Amino acid sequence: MIKKIAKWETYHAKTVFIIALLLLIPSLLGFICTRVNYDILSYLPEDLGSVQGEQVLDKTFNSAGMAIVIVEDMPAKYTSALKDEISKIDGVSSAIWVDDLAGTQVPADILPDEIKQIFYSADESKTMMLVQFSHSGSSNETMQAIKEIKKITNEKTFISGMSAITEDIKELTDSQAPIYIAFAIFLALIVMSVMMESWILPFVILVALGMAILYNMGTNIFMGEISFITQAIAAILQLGVTMDYSIFLMDRYIEEKRIYDDRRDAMASAVVKSFTALAGSSLTTIFGFVALCFMQLRLGFDIGFVMAKGVVFGILMVVLVLPAMILLFEKYINKYRHRNFVPNFNRTNEFVYKHKKVFALIFVIMLIPAYFVQKNVDVYYNMDKALPQDLVSIQGLNKLKNDFDMASTQFLIVDDTIPAGELMEMEGQIENLDGIASVLAYNSIMGPAVPDDIIPDDILKICKQDGKQMIMVNSEYSAATDELDNQIEQMTKIVKAHDPNALITGEGALTKDLITTTDRDFLVTSILSVVAIFILIALCFKSFSLPVLLVLSIEFAIWINLACSTLMGTEVSFVSPTVINCVQLGATVDYAILITTRFREELQLGRTKKDAILNAANAAERSILQSASVFFVATFGVYLICDISLIKGICVLLARGSVISMLVIVFFLTPMLYLCEGLINKTTFGWRSNSSQKKSKGKIMKSEVRNDA
Repeated sequence: MIKKIAKWETYHAKTVFIIALLLLIPSLLGFICTRVNYDILSYLPEDLGSVQGEQVLDKTFNSAGMAIVIVEDMPAKYTSALKDEISKIDGVSSAIWVDDLAGTQVPADILPDEIKQIFYSADESKTMMLVQFSHSGSSNETMQAIKEIKKITNEKTFISGMSAITEDIKELTDSQAPIYIAFAIFLALIVMSVMMESWILPFVILVALGMAILYNMGTNIFMGEISFITQAIAAILQLGVTMDYSIFLMDRYIEEKRIYDDRRDAMASAVVKSFTALAGSSLTTIFGFVALCFMQLRLGFDIGFVMAKGVVFGILMVVLVLPAMILLFEKYINKYRHRNFVPNFNRTNEFVYKHKKVFALIFVIMLIPAYFVQKNVDVYYNMDKALPQDLVSIQGLNKLKNDFDMASTQFLIVDDTIPAGELMEMEGQIENLDGIASVLAYNSIMGPAVPDDIIPDDILKICKQDGKQMIMVNSEYSAATDELDNQIEQMTKIVKAHDPNALITGEGALTKDLITTTDRDFLVTSILSVVAIFILIALCFKSFSLPVLLVLSIEFAIWINLACSTLMGTEVSFVSPTVINCVQLGATVDYAILITTRFREELQLGRTKKDAILNAANAAERSILQSASVFFVATFGVYLICDISLIKGICVLLARGSVISMLVIVFFLTPMLYLCEGLINKTTFGWRSNSSQKKSKGKIMKSEVRNDA
């Protein structure tokens, strides 16, 4: 089948190229129409209490989308007028300020303490209002409403809360993504131009892989939406992990041209002979990404599925379209050729061989320390650390922390049938907990004796709906801290004692569940990716020992990568260890497979063990360097420009990981393969001579016997 396809596409290159171009149209439309989700917390499992509480806030109270507007050093009339303007914005369901309770003519210093504590800072120079939105916190409608709020506020007004932070993430990502993607491609083009022996070939390969990336991103429309993290890194990752497939095909084509007179037949043969190797190599990468799909945090499925799909599109492009493009533009590829600038590894490999036992000993000694050091990497979970501090939402958040003692806000949802006296008792117990800044509750604002029918609708709507009552608890403790986690646990005990079905949600509760979820996800995905790739290598090489050696080498590179962050005191985002473990393993284990395959081929040709390992290293490391270099500059380019620490952190780890994996292959795996060759031979079927070779030798010997007779 593949022979027929290869033959047809090489003899109909123009047709193949035109079809590929036409497919860009629906892909581009799909890419434009795919919604991007900027709220990471929305990917938490739906069976968590905090997530269920968030759903009740959204559907019952319209409070899942809530922001806090802080006004600094402005008269009360300004704040009241601003509140009225905000209330008129599409997507805003209500805006609550102190004038809904006491009127603007009442001075702040004579307001009841309960109200003053909620709406004013300690020095009374700043006041805040609560803004509720008609849709969920990360919806397009809410994002647009926040934009409109920003338009009507001055430099002394700040908007904060998770919805506001999400909107700032959206603006930052949308404005920077095209820039850093273009910059990454530019750097990749420079590296490819230097390392390949043609100035034109890199452009041809990048156009082909660019089309594969657009096909991948366009088909995301069938997923409904993708996360902003996936959107930010998917294109770069796909480019980095599929680049070596293109290099492999081109090298094979050059070899086949020495055999065939017609370059079309040579390319068809190159496609056929490359397909099995490319398919097998890509499976390790796909398995690494698929492991992410088993995360409880649905962000893993988002990244994993898109990237696995991207590798498939990359392989299809290399096999089906790139050959046609090379044939069409080969005249220009050959016309603008240049000398090879890739350094020679012969001296390095001779040095490694000479000191092979030393490098092997270093590898063995460093394994355990590297594992334990990387386990102590500092991980952050709160999004405010991932964003520039000059953003309006972050400035507002800092003012809430410093001036209102509101580092985080939790929402309690309880049964409205609980007697008023019991509710007051519960609220009092919560207020007495260490670190509680304020409690915004129906009874504390209006008093238990005030009937519902005389309460302003905005106040009633925010506190009571459909048999539920919502209580807002402001804490001095930040999300993802032990202090807040303990506070939430104590709060849960108090609330559950009065209402066993009560729900607790908010940034702190969601983040607490996020920590538990990602800790489990890291363990599960690590095991799955290692086991899957282990089995694949075992089947590919028919070996019991090689999977151990190859996977352990790349795992060692991963541990070194994360250990660097530990030793440098660098915090990494909660998603980084999981992504790095799966992506670096899946993407760079190809380096180990490439050099091992070449080592086996050299042994099967009858080379001595020394010549075999040196020839394998000299031949394979050129391709490894090209692939690792493109991977490095593409991801490092994003790191240099992107201002979102979460994305920067992932990209710098990927960039560093590609280099470390390459160095581990050169300095550690190579000597280990040599020293363990005897064990490998005993535990690997057909290691030094494959069955096909044995059969052919047998046929020749039989033929010779017949001729002699």
